[in-house]
Amino acid sequence: MKARPYHAVLGMLAVLAVTPAPSRAQQDAAPVQAAPPSRQTPVEGRDYRVYTRDGAATSLAAIFEAMDPAEVVLVGEEHGDTVGHRLEAALLTGALERYRGTPRWVMLSLEMFERDVQYVLDEYLTGLIAEAHFLDSARPWEEYAMRYRPLVETARAWRIPVVAANAPRRYVNRVTREGPGSLADLGPLAKHYLPPLPYPGPSDRYRAQWDALMSGQDHGVDLGENALQAQALWDASMGHAVVEALGRGPDRFVIHVAGSFHVERGTGVPERIEDLRPGTRIVSVVMRRTDSPAAWDPEAHTDLGDFVILTR
Repeated sequence: MKARPYHAVLGMLAVLAVTPAPSRAQQDAAPVQAAPPSRQTPVEGRDYRVYTRDGAATSLAAIFEAMDPAEVVLVGEEHGDTVGHRLEAALLTGALERYRGTPRWVMLSLEMFERDVQYVLDEYLTGLIAEAHFLDSARPWEEYAMRYRPLVETARAWRIPVVAANAPRRYVNRVTREGPGSLADLGPLAKHYLPPLPYPGPSDRYRAQWDALMSGQDHGVDLGENALQAQALWDASMGHAVVEALGRGPDRFVIHVAGSFHVERGTGVPERIEDLRPGTRIVSVVMRRTDSPAAWDPEAHTDLGDFVILTR
């Protein structure tokens, strides 16, 4: 058998890495199955409160209204926030209901899956493989069943694409050990799973936020400059994945979920989206856990995002 040229194999992989777009009728139809029920629906006012960036009380309804002119909603979470995860599922389901029967095509993008498992994610979403095989191959984050499965299953029920947006951790680790320039040594297939190289480094504002986050924390080791550069690789990868998703066709609308540091104060992922697609209309929603969701702290919470949700 004649071997295919390497560039041809790479091209085949690129095709496999894109979820086939559902038809308009499929997107507008009711979900094929009920989305997984929430263990407990958070109660606004008790479990969480929604604020504008300057601390004015508002509601989830205002977030949905703000989605209408937007192209991207960036949701910044604290990974262990149970209420926050339930709110993410509510935001996704609410958007799907809101835009059913409209030209808008909703897509979900997740930091929690790496770009080299996109085809595995696609196979599961389209029913080609069982969930057990999906979990064996897709390297899901810890506590996937509680934290992120509701999002993936909602997407599967509604037949919408899910974008695996993060850079493969082996390459992020390489940056941590050897710096961002070390990615130049990777082969073409590895680079296929990364943003365009060299990727942008951290902005001055982002660096200041990183320094503030790291100060006073005892990590037991000196994380150094390369740790920040590795963080910047995550941002570049996610921003590139979101822009690629928007480019799949007209009226694409992306809800991207990531750790709050990648989203807050307009740095990280928002900066990388702006680099690649200037003028993209973004709404940011940042969640923070607190003992009292009714207690707005101007110093800690102001300008975290267009909307700030304080969760109990």
